[in-house]
Amino acid sequence: MSELAPLVKDLALILVVAGVVTLVFKRLRQPLVLGYIMAGFMVSPQFPYTFSVIDIANVRLWADIGVIFLLFSLGLDFSFKKILKMGIAPVIAACTIIFCMMVMGMAAGKLFGWSHMDCIFLGGMLAMSSTTIIYKAFDDMGLRQQRFAGLVMSVLILEDVLAIVLMVMLSALAHGGSPDGGQMLGIVARILFFLILWFVVGIFLIPMLLRRMRKLMNDETLLVVALGLCFLMAVVSSGVGFSSAFGAFVMGSILAETVEADKIIKLVEPVKNLFGAIFFVSVGMLVEPAVIAEYALPIVVLVLTILVGQAVFGSFGYLLSGQPLRTAMKCGFSMAQIGEFAFIIASLGLSLGVIGKFLYPVVVAVSVITTFLTPYMIRFATPCYAFLERRLPPKLIAALNGITLSRPSAAAAGSKWKSLLAQMGANVLIYGILSVAVIFLMFTFFLPFVRHLLVGWHWTANFICGLLTVVAISPFLRAMVMKKNHSREFKALWAESRRNHLPLIFTVIVRVAVACSFVFYVCNYLSRFADALMITIAVAVVVLMILSRGLKRESIRIERVFVQNLRSRDIEAQVHGRKRPLYEGHLLDRDVHMADFDLPADSLWAGKTLRQLELRNRFGVHVSSILRANRRINIPDGNSIVFPADRLQVIGSDGQLAAMGEAIRQEVFGDDADMEKRETKLRQMVIAKGSPLAGKTLRESGIRDVYGCLVVGIEEGKENLSLPDPARRFVPGDVVWVVGEEDSLSRLLGDAG
Repeated sequence: MSELAPLVKDLALILVVAGVVTLVFKRLRQPLVLGYIMAGFMVSPQFPYTFSVIDIANVRLWADIGVIFLLFSLGLDFSFKKILKMGIAPVIAACTIIFCMMVMGMAAGKLFGWSHMDCIFLGGMLAMSSTTIIYKAFDDMGLRQQRFAGLVMSVLILEDVLAIVLMVMLSALAHGGSPDGGQMLGIVARILFFLILWFVVGIFLIPMLLRRMRKLMNDETLLVVALGLCFLMAVVSSGVGFSSAFGAFVMGSILAETVEADKIIKLVEPVKNLFGAIFFVSVGMLVEPAVIAEYALPIVVLVLTILVGQAVFGSFGYLLSGQPLRTAMKCGFSMAQIGEFAFIIASLGLSLGVIGKFLYPVVVAVSVITTFLTPYMIRFATPCYAFLERRLPPKLIAALNGITLSRPSAAAAGSKWKSLLAQMGANVLIYGILSVAVIFLMFTFFLPFVRHLLVGWHWTANFICGLLTVVAISPFLRAMVMKKNHSREFKALWAESRRNHLPLIFTVIVRVAVACSFVFYVCNYLSRFADALMITIAVAVVVLMILSRGLKRESIRIERVFVQNLRSRDIEAQVHGRKRPLYEGHLLDRDVHMADFDLPADSLWAGKTLRQLELRNRFGVHVSSILRANRRINIPDGNSIVFPADRLQVIGSDGQLAAMGEAIRQEVFGDDADMEKRETKLRQMVIAKGSPLAGKTLRESGIRDVYGCLVVGIEEGKENLSLPDPARRFVPGDVVWVVGEEDSLSRLLGDAG
């Protein structure tokens, strides 16, 4: 037999050690991420007491694939629509926290004299709290249903998105040295350009592709298609200068808006867990005890920087977002750790060769320490607030509670001009990006192809390419000019005052000028006409676009397809009863909100009615809906029965929901200590003359009710068993075959004999 490849041996070692260590960490109720890191340290050359990985380079390659899967899964859990519905408050909190923590991280690096690039990457690592660790801590502490936990998770989602953008910017910084402000704005603009382009094109094409192939797809083909799209976008992203992880995240966020998103999440989960485990094991392999001992002081300082920085600036960020001091401190103290994104950013810095090798084990050590301290920081928020409440003047507490940047004035919120201009600006931006993309593709690929076909006909090739380019971008240019001209805001402003007429006409003229500039660019690139003639051609073409009814229908059709694709997952959720009710966001009391509870398979509540459970009397909550499979039972009455795997949508306060959640976790069937005795066996029983079963029917015998056994047949001849008739009476000599547990069979056979 041929020798196994080193990679197979390494994977066997990694997975076996990781499995054992993570089981120990699971028993100790610690995050599995730390178990993977510990396993990585144990299989590294730095730990001489076990076997070590042979081919570290191949393991790193698998770890890079793990990063792609991690960010693809993150994108699948992400929704642009949810971010937009959150409003400005989480954005204010996330941006404040990231900026302040990056500054603190860079200052800490400067304090120890580390290089400029080390300090920048360190700031990025310290700015990102761990979604995985915080979610696990909330779950273990029974806090996941509380209102402040939802606020923290919304900010963490934004941090994850901003971390992707930060990775792209750090990668650009590493390649470009120290860019100035203009270059930084260029990087951000480039990110936004490709992000909008990929998202718009992806939402238009991919749901349509999946919808047409739905009948042909089973779980296997759907998994292959989803992963193929993931890696395709990773390759495209890498080809235009971004990281492959950024492309994987974008594709995940596109697929998150499709009907198949939930199924893809379930199918990808095992693959993500496998490669994610290898990634975190590779993190542990870079832990060097000698480096940690050498940098013990920086590690302590960085831990204190995270704890104090998140406690202060995290709370301040939530204050600015409009939360009261008590809630802001609970949220800020909960975020005092770093995790998976710190490792990913550190891996990026190492792969680019721009940070010192010492930084990776230092960050891992800081992450481990802050992870262990996370539950204590969450608990410490309440007594810390109580201390401040006793020591600070009431006026200062009231002033802190009133700090906010997320509550615009009523006039600003109701401004029709603001709404109209924002919508027009978004349309110009999106349709402009699509037009730029089409022009780029036509000039880069189609124009050389046509010139190659029409050798010697240079201007003819240019004319054909220009004509097709203008035709391709015409739906976008028409929508750019005409969309929102008949909107409710436009009509209201026009009717409101004659003074609004000129500014409204000016908005149309500006958009016409922008559309003309695209046509002018195409003409200028492909011809040598005078500028005045090209401007005239551009204006004439745009006017024809505006007047064309066919182009109007095509533009509307494209937009409707896009909107339908964007809403497809919401439509599917409404059809199957999984979408949360709209009134959830209108509960007036700040301390009352809605939470979901999944009933475990071993719950003692299963099979009982809501009247029997007395949830209102016990906890003070109201069950608004029961979600069962693809059905929604709204406003269930007291006779409604709950079953395992039901999802209860419950309305109550933080305390009431927490008490109910604890009861659901506690009121379950315990482990069966006599599991080995539950084996069922088949036995033969002969009815004797003096048997108490003789003369009785199967129903009267009590074999099932009294002894817990089952009669499977009565022997007739040597081979045949007849099914027992419940009305048939046993007679002496009957050979009866029964099934049951050992103890039950022994009692039955003993009594029957």
